[in-house]
Amino acid sequence: MPFAWNLPYLSVFLTMTAAILLSVLPGARRAWLLTAGVSACVAVMSLCFLVFIVRSDASYAFTMGKFPAPFGNEIRFGPLQGLFASVFAAVMCLSLLGGRTELFEDVDEKKMGLACVMFNMVLASLLILTYTNDAFTAYVFIEISTIAACALVMIRDSGPTLVATIRYLFMSLLGSGLFLFSVILLYAVTGHLLMPQLAESVAALMAGGQYTKVLALVLAMMTAGLGVKSAMFPFHRWLPDAHGSATTTSSAVLSGLVVKGYAVLLITMFCRVFTLETVRAFHIHDAVFALGFCGMILGSVMALRETHAKRMLAYSSVAQLGYVFMGIGLGTPAGIAAACFQILAHAFTKPLLFVSVGRLASAAHHDKQLRALRGSAWSCPLAGFGFGIGALSMVGIPLFGGFAAKVNFSSSAIFGDEKVALTLFVLALSSVLNALYYIPALINIWSDRNPGAKRVEADPYAAAAIVVLACGVLFLGVRFTPVMELIVRGLELM
Repeated sequence: MPFAWNLPYLSVFLTMTAAILLSVLPGARRAWLLTAGVSACVAVMSLCFLVFIVRSDASYAFTMGKFPAPFGNEIRFGPLQGLFASVFAAVMCLSLLGGRTELFEDVDEKKMGLACVMFNMVLASLLILTYTNDAFTAYVFIEISTIAACALVMIRDSGPTLVATIRYLFMSLLGSGLFLFSVILLYAVTGHLLMPQLAESVAALMAGGQYTKVLALVLAMMTAGLGVKSAMFPFHRWLPDAHGSATTTSSAVLSGLVVKGYAVLLITMFCRVFTLETVRAFHIHDAVFALGFCGMILGSVMALRETHAKRMLAYSSVAQLGYVFMGIGLGTPAGIAAACFQILAHAFTKPLLFVSVGRLASAAHHDKQLRALRGSAWSCPLAGFGFGIGALSMVGIPLFGGFAAKVNFSSSAIFGDEKVALTLFVLALSSVLNALYYIPALINIWSDRNPGAKRVEADPYAAAAIVVLACGVLFLGVRFTPVMELIVRGLELM
């Protein structure tokens, strides 16, 4: 076995070991430094693994423990999994760097160690949801991710965050319960939990016409459960309060990463266990497409009416996640590939926006109302440019990641068999709506200098995070063809 095969397991082991150490490690700065360092280390390990797996052009299964399939537990990795893991770990590190100042201001020093435990557990959960080849293990880490994400919302320790956390917890438990029931039913009719054996059993049942109603119910419950977790419309009501009231790092992680992990798992279940043919046979993809369509439009409409900058970004996340579900709902490999690219583009863009807003709000005495941010970019030009790059990407201006994502969606629809006109229409309408709230917000922060604005002290950590995240957005916009080729190959090897 090549040593590189161990890197995915070692990445998960490192994050969980760090979480254990952080529970007893004294000192807030030490805790933050260890967490950021572990995230950076995992990003480097995942990138090295990605290079190895792309060169080998294959996917592999890694047995966890001494029990082999079909009784044991295993992870499966290929080019797509390596790409997701690299981006998730890198964005986690950059979110910790970008929101460092606000994190130390908003979180009690005595609680910083526990907060960092949760950041590590979120990263571990994202890695497992990306790599896992076992349906029940996926459920276990869905619950771990839920608990950790709720803790990250309430670490700011205020009334609004507590209310948002309770709402987030109730909705998350609903989603987790639906996923668990679907796994139980799937195990009842197949007798397996590992995905390769599940795929064989599902294919045999479909070919024999057995338990088709049960399989349809399983698919519906699993889709609804993961949809609730990832803020699929109309299950999005928890997201604006949770993301809008949390501290900057938490908002960046929750919006840029956490909700993406569930979407990645949904794609894995669709492609690796049920196959797209089965999904289309039960018309699950039509429901997902319709909900994605509604999320794209209504999420933008709600963002357009919002006057709080972070809540505007949160509603924008609902719209951007709608793109992901629209791509999945196309029910074609090209649509799934476009959805994967959107996950990557949004993972870079939304943390860039949250980190930039956090720095801009510092000039407005931490007031995040859009009217209070008028002219704030002159006090922190780098954050202003970061917000501008993120906003232009969301609108879909060429050379940015958001534009490349929309090109991919358009291509996947045009070369598909159906939904062409509707997909192109909703892409155009969504782009117009995005422009209606992002462009005025961008003009607002670069308006005449605000005489009441506070001078923002230089923060090299935030500056580095903004620059790297912006470079990621530009890279995806300029070099999206090789990235899409890697995604397509990864889906073929899934």
